[in-house]
Amino acid sequence: MASNALRSSAALGGGVLERYADWLPLSESTPCITLGEGSTPLVRAQSLERATGADEVWLKLELCNPTGSFKDRGMVVAVAKAVEQGASAVLCASTGNTSASAAAYAARCGLRAFVLVPEGRIAQGKLAQATAHGARVLAVDGNFDDALTLAQELTERLPLALVNSVNPYRIEGQKTAAMEVVDSLGDAPDLHCIPVGNAGNITAYWKGYCEYFHAEIASRRPKMLGVQASGAAPLVLGHPVEHPETIATAIRIGAPASWKGAEAARVESGGEIIAVTDEQILAAYRLLADTEGVFCEPASAASVAGLLARHGGGSLVGQRVVCTITGHGLKDPERAVESISADLIEIDSNYDDAAAAIVEGLG
Repeated sequence: MASNALRSSAALGGGVLERYADWLPLSESTPCITLGEGSTPLVRAQSLERATGADEVWLKLELCNPTGSFKDRGMVVAVAKAVEQGASAVLCASTGNTSASAAAYAARCGLRAFVLVPEGRIAQGKLAQATAHGARVLAVDGNFDDALTLAQELTERLPLALVNSVNPYRIEGQKTAAMEVVDSLGDAPDLHCIPVGNAGNITAYWKGYCEYFHAEIASRRPKMLGVQASGAAPLVLGHPVEHPETIATAIRIGAPASWKGAEAARVESGGEIIAVTDEQILAAYRLLADTEGVFCEPASAASVAGLLARHGGGSLVGQRVVCTITGHGLKDPERAVESISADLIEIDSNYDDAAAAIVEGLG
């Protein structure tokens, strides 16, 4: 696709490349592609304010990105640079969200997309997205870490652009979420809570906050609270996890590619990286759906689970908190059916039966 056609797409709705061009490694030859990514809402969560004592708790709803996850911010930069460099195909390893995003942006730009996924360990909603956009999906006999190792080997030998978060352009795009938080709130929060899987996102957010701080757009940098699942918590344990296990498939990663970046964010911010159980993740998942009207995938709820685990006793008086909600609940519909009480009540087609069921529910 010609670069002029790609550039014209940004003029209508805007996107990350257009809004944050001055903060991204773009050149005159970089096509300004967009699917309308970024500008995601901050929604105030009063139930979490009550639970933590914080003055303000905000949910950064990255599930509102075009493919339903935060991955679009980084993918638009990675794919644009791949187009600029003459690539005809992209490749990624994925637990799901990366594959959906890579496939969508590749389709937008007329590129082929190849995806390596852990066999039998990817939510069907995410797999459906990748295949719908025409990606060629290869199921790897192994976990995500095995798939990423294979992806790196393939891109070293074949003419493919690797668009995992080991690609620095991904981190550049994802840092814009932190910049948006500051742009929306007028300053950085005191605490930022974020799920940690491959660790690219915590690395990117910290980069964005630091760049705005050094440019004196923000007066401070937040403490970063990274949250892993207890069955896939290499950063907490201090060593890779050979067989990571958690219901939160998006963070089921045993050897994060951005390990050093996550550690730097923790140390430099004076923050923490902690682990929460699957039970705590599912409790936060249900809390968000029941009290805030936010339907996220389980991995997204890890940020809230971590917040409640550390500060559920009301220790954040006077603080402003942001939790990143990384992906939409429809990414993993099987989990919703299993975990959220939504039993179908069968009734006859008459007023009395319907009214009786409703009155019971009201009671």
